[in-house]
Formats: sequence, structure tokens, C-alpha cells
Amino acid sequence: MFNTLIKNALIIDGTGSEGFLGSVGVSGDSIQILRGGSQPAEAGRIIDATGMVACPGFIDLHSHAGLTIMGHPNHDPKVRQGVTTELIGIDGISHAPFKTIDELNRYIWLDSGLNGYPPTPADWLTVADQLSKYDRKVAVNIAIILGNSPVRIWSVGWDDKPASKQQIRDMQAVVREAMEEGAWGISTGLDYPPGAYADTGELVAISETANKLGGFYHTHTRASLKQKGTLGPWHEAIEIGIRSGIPIHLTHYRQGFQGDGSHLEYLALVDDNRDKGMDVTFDCYTYPYSGTALTIQLPLWSKSGGPESIVSRLKDPNIRSKIEKEMASQSDSPYKWNDLWLTEFNQPFNKKYEGKSLAEISDLKEKEPVKVMIDLLLEENLGISQVGTGTNAQTLPAFVSHPCGMIASDAIVFGDYPNPRTYGCFPVVLAEFVRAEQHLRLPEAIRKMTSFPAQRLGLKDRGVLRTGMKADIVIFDPKLVKSPATRLDPKQYPVGIDYVMVNGELVIDQGNNTFALPGKSLRRGRD
Repeated sequence: MFNTLIKNALIIDGTGSEGFLGSVGVSGDSIQILRGGSQPAEAGRIIDATGMVACPGFIDLHSHAGLTIMGHPNHDPKVRQGVTTELIGIDGISHAPFKTIDELNRYIWLDSGLNGYPPTPADWLTVADQLSKYDRKVAVNIAIILGNSPVRIWSVGWDDKPASKQQIRDMQAVVREAMEEGAWGISTGLDYPPGAYADTGELVAISETANKLGGFYHTHTRASLKQKGTLGPWHEAIEIGIRSGIPIHLTHYRQGFQGDGSHLEYLALVDDNRDKGMDVTFDCYTYPYSGTALTIQLPLWSKSGGPESIVSRLKDPNIRSKIEKEMASQSDSPYKWNDLWLTEFNQPFNKKYEGKSLAEISDLKEKEPVKVMIDLLLEENLGISQVGTGTNAQTLPAFVSHPCGMIASDAIVFGDYPNPRTYGCFPVVLAEFVRAEQHLRLPEAIRKMTSFPAQRLGLKDRGVLRTGMKADIVIFDPKLVKSPATRLDPKQYPVGIDYVMVNGELVIDQGNNTFALPGKSLRRGRD
């Protein structure tokens, strides 16, 4: 007898193969596939999925929810999309390991506009300790990748300076220990300090260590290298892969504004290097909007030394003037400020600016945009989040449908006006890219959200509906599924996703959150 029987479903197993009619039996946290009419008469719960698709739970390889999920463990914005597993620690920003609790909480403050805060001050130091915060305490499975920023803080510190040979050896030791505790590889965010201060050689060295332990390199590339050509940031990633031997994963990979090269050049970089034998993949999100912390707008040099140093510089009239002049000199600033919307204001007197562009706020304040930005950062203790236009919507389908690409949300799960992909990244694939525009077939779309990211991560028992695999399951109506989330009204749940199961327990049942918390920490070498 099964705990749950999902009968009469179109089973699309996640491999890219065509679907077949059958049933899925769930016993404990594992499944059994029953083809055709071979269905047992007894089950604790029977779900009639006639006219619906049953597929593996979606795996999000770019999540910023590692801290916020501790305070909101039911994780509605993501589980209602069908997400059952999330990779945190991306963009070089993981929240372990650290030598002291004070240093950890300083680091959380530094990137609070991107990752938010836990409900109480952080009290862990190691990857193992952080992973213990999620077991049976959140709705989804959590995997951690090790960010290079805490690795650099551990050895070099917070400042913009090169690492010595001994410091690099120390970093390699930190990587070994973190991966032995369950991290799945190395991530970089080469626009975010202090990890951004690492040179290519340093990144090669820590990647060599991660590669020896079976990890991969997950990278937000270095935007400053565009000075060497449109694809300069990604050429550095490829170089790191060649020199270290590590598999390369390019995250939120897409063409920027029209005129930012050709999208064919971006895709050719992946194809050409795969043809040469390199293991290189990418993910992309499904909306044309970018999102990050507002502090990313500040010059990189102004962020050396940590959050207190940033605040000190912004308060110093002479240094602030230098920062303002450097930012105002950007040729695209007038355009940029119109398409840079702000959220996550905590001061009551700033709440009226939620969702407004920096240009709109500057008009209300009758002050230059750069001056307004710095004022707001100081008033909000650096913790403002931004949504902008950073993707060419015309070429996005080519990335979503490319066979080497996966879907990942890059979602920031806080603020009154978050990026709409926070609520709709995965169902938009099903509704728009498959059903409406037919850029790819449904089985292939599901592969990009299930078995392909599981393969990239290294999960052996998730991402495919096959007898003996873990019971992470989504049941949706392929004719009705859609996401109504928009930039102006982003906090809208998708429709047509009626059931979501994590480790054999329903977290979404007939469209409602059950408040079950069956999520598990997934550790490299053990899961």
C-alpha cells in the first residue's frame, strides 16, 4: 500500500523523453512508476491527475533564499512554482565558513540588499552548521555551493589586495574542508566584494581543489572585463576551466541590451568549447529584468574593507564627491536611472518610494539621482534591492531553448516589489516558451528544470521520475499553467500548479500550502 497514489497522469519523467500515461506510487520518500492501468487498489491518498502532467520537482540552481527561508520556511513564492530543491551560496556569496560570528554577521550586512537577513542574528560558522538549519525545518531541499568571498575573507581579509602564495594555500584548505562538509563546488560573483578582488590565478587555484573533490565552478562573471571585448567576462571563466580542469557553469547567462554583441556569439562560446571537450553549461532566467543589491552601483574600490568602510566613505564629503563624479560620468546613467526600480525600504519615511525608479525618486526629492542613491543607501544601512532592465527580451528565447541551458530564477525573495521572476520564473517556461510561443517542447523544458540541473549539481536520486528515486513531484495542468506576475504587480502566485511534493510529503495540495516542512539539506558525497 502506498502513502500516496498519483493516478492517470501524463508522466514526463525529466529525461527529455516523451510522456506516457501511468501512475506514480509514493512510499515514504521514494516513488514507484506504474505504467498504463497497473494500479493497486489501496493507497492512503489518491490524487486523480487526469489531464495533468506529473514530473520531477524543479531544481533552482540560483537561489538567494538561504537566509530569508529561515524566517519564512514555507517558501510560498517558490514552492508554488513547483520548486523542490534550491542551490544557495551563489554569486560568490555563501554564508559559511567564517572564523567568528561577528564576521559572519558583518558579511550578511554587506550583501543584505541581495540576500536579506535571517530572522535572528546568524549563529553558525561552518557549512555543516548552516546545513543543519534546514533539515526538516523548511519546505524545500537546500544544497550549498561555496562562495569565494568567505574563502577570501578567511585568508586575505576584506581589502582589495592580492593573495600571497601562503594565503592561496589557506584558501585551498578552506575549500577542501567546506566540500567535505557537503558543499557542491565553488561559486564566484566577480562584481561583489571581496570576492571580486580575486585575480584569475587565485580563482584557478581554488578551482583546482574543488575539481579534485568532484565540484563545479558556478560563476557570475567579471563585468569590468567587457573593456577587453563583449565576451571578455566569459572568456575568463573558460580560461579558469581550461587551467583548473573544473566543469564550468555560467549563471544568468544572456545577452544584455540590444547592441551588446550578438546573442549568437554568446551561444557559440558555449558550443565551441563543448566541441573542444570542455564541460560547460549555463542557466538563464525567463524575464527581461535583472535584480541585485543597489550597492552594486558603487565603484568597486569604494567597497574595499567591508560594510563599515563603505558607510564611512559615503559619509566622508570628499570621498563621496569622488564617488558621485565617477558614477555620474557613466554615459548611460540617464537611461539607467529610469529603468532602475528600488525595493526593500525599511525606514517608514522611505516606504513611499517602494517600486519607484531612481529617476522618479530623484524628481520627487528634486535632487540628482546619484546623490539620492547615496542618501538612501545611508538611510537604509545599505540594504536596498534593485530591479532593472538588463536582458534583451528579443533574444532571450534562444538562451531558454538552447540544449546546454537550464532555467534558474536568481530570485530575491523580499521587498514589496521584487523581480517578477521571484514568483513566476518556472511556470513562464511552461506557459510562454512552450505552450504559447513553442520555442521548445514540453519534455525538453522539463528536462531543463529537473534532470539537467540535477546532473550539473551531482544529485543521483532526484530530477527524474523513476522507480526508487526521491518523491519530489510537481503536478500541473499544461493547458492552464501560467504566471500572472509582472513588474508592477510581481507578488502573484502562478495558477495551474495544483500539487507539489517534497520527499514524499505534499507542500502544495489542491493549490494550497499545507505548511509541511519536509525539506532536507543535500550534502555532496551523501546525496
